[in-house]
Amino acid sequence: MNTNNLMSRIGPNTWKIAFLFAFLALLVDGADLMLLSYSLNSIKADFGLTSVEAGMLGSFTLAGMAIGGIFGGWASDRFGRVRIVVFSILTFSILTCGLGLTQSFLQFGILRFFASLGLGSLYIACNTLMAEYVPTRYRTTVLGTLQAGWTVGYIVATLLAGWIIPEHGWRMLFFVAIVPVIMAILMYVLVPEPAAWQQARLQPMQRAEKSKESAFKIIFQDKRNRNMFILWALTAGFLQFGYYGVNNWMPSYLESELGMKFKEMTAYMVGTYTAMILGKILAGYMADKLGRRFTYAFGAIGTAIFLPLIVFYNSPANILYLLVIFGFLYGIPYGVNATYMTESFPTAIRGTAIGGAYNVGRLGAAIAPATIGFLASGGSIGLGFVVMGAAYLICGVIPALFIKEKQYDPQNS
Repeated sequence: MNTNNLMSRIGPNTWKIAFLFAFLALLVDGADLMLLSYSLNSIKADFGLTSVEAGMLGSFTLAGMAIGGIFGGWASDRFGRVRIVVFSILTFSILTCGLGLTQSFLQFGILRFFASLGLGSLYIACNTLMAEYVPTRYRTTVLGTLQAGWTVGYIVATLLAGWIIPEHGWRMLFFVAIVPVIMAILMYVLVPEPAAWQQARLQPMQRAEKSKESAFKIIFQDKRNRNMFILWALTAGFLQFGYYGVNNWMPSYLESELGMKFKEMTAYMVGTYTAMILGKILAGYMADKLGRRFTYAFGAIGTAIFLPLIVFYNSPANILYLLVIFGFLYGIPYGVNATYMTESFPTAIRGTAIGGAYNVGRLGAAIAPATIGFLASGGSIGLGFVVMGAAYLICGVIPALFIKEKQYDPQNS
């Protein structure tokens, strides 16, 4: 690799080009993730699945994302942030398109697992890439806005589902996933690796792959890094247990238990996700002004309080308002999460540590969709949402008490 040539490609506006591609990458990541949620009832009917089996498809997704995220964090340290973003998009786009050809629960589950490897690695690589491009003084504002890309992807998936599924069926929805391949190729050509990663490549003593010890061994030998890794793994586990459990089942809840028609349900979800975009952007601004720790805890604990309100106090007259407020609150932790985590670890192990902690947590969260499916079999989806609220409460309390902010500057450390 010609590092001097790569460094010369970085100009004062390069971070803006990188942001555009990272935003679009998270957009397609979010859209791809939601395709399953909107197809779930149709797939369940087509394949004759039980509620537990339908929930397991979401669990396969999270398990794949967890393993992909752990590998992606390590790979982005070794091979580059941009390269892993590109590889991740190619992986999930091609394999998600293939889901439209599956003919059974087993085929769908296996292919969804492998497609999700790319979904998981993309999130880690995109956030690490932008944390190293954006100056500290407005890093959280920019990264909070970046997280909104994921939610814009939810809206895109919602609109596509409302348009495609009623007329053309769920398979056509998955075929659309091949389009982001074009974007991946353009990003590979136009976006250089960030300077911090390139400089770390020039310092063998800071690089785990050039030492006799693995990056994970270095993390766990150092008390400070080890404690941060464990605390973030726990926090990420409870956050994702709540987030993906609710995300996977909310469309089905509105259809099955609140009796909404499909197109009506998608309109309500657009309202929820629009509020979530606002929550993520404002969270970034709040975190720069009021602190990462306070903003994160406020969003997580607020979501924990609000989930039971949706379940026990909804009515046709107020459900839209409840969903909009909920969307705003549950977007806040993700608006802060990327910056908060990247500032908790030094550059040489940042990708590995973040990818490992976040996705060890995701492995624990993988049981969330199946858990709600199980509770739906014996009670209701709403009962599962109350359990998700408890997870949100814990994920807000841990950082509030134990995780300091701004421990490292990703542009200098």
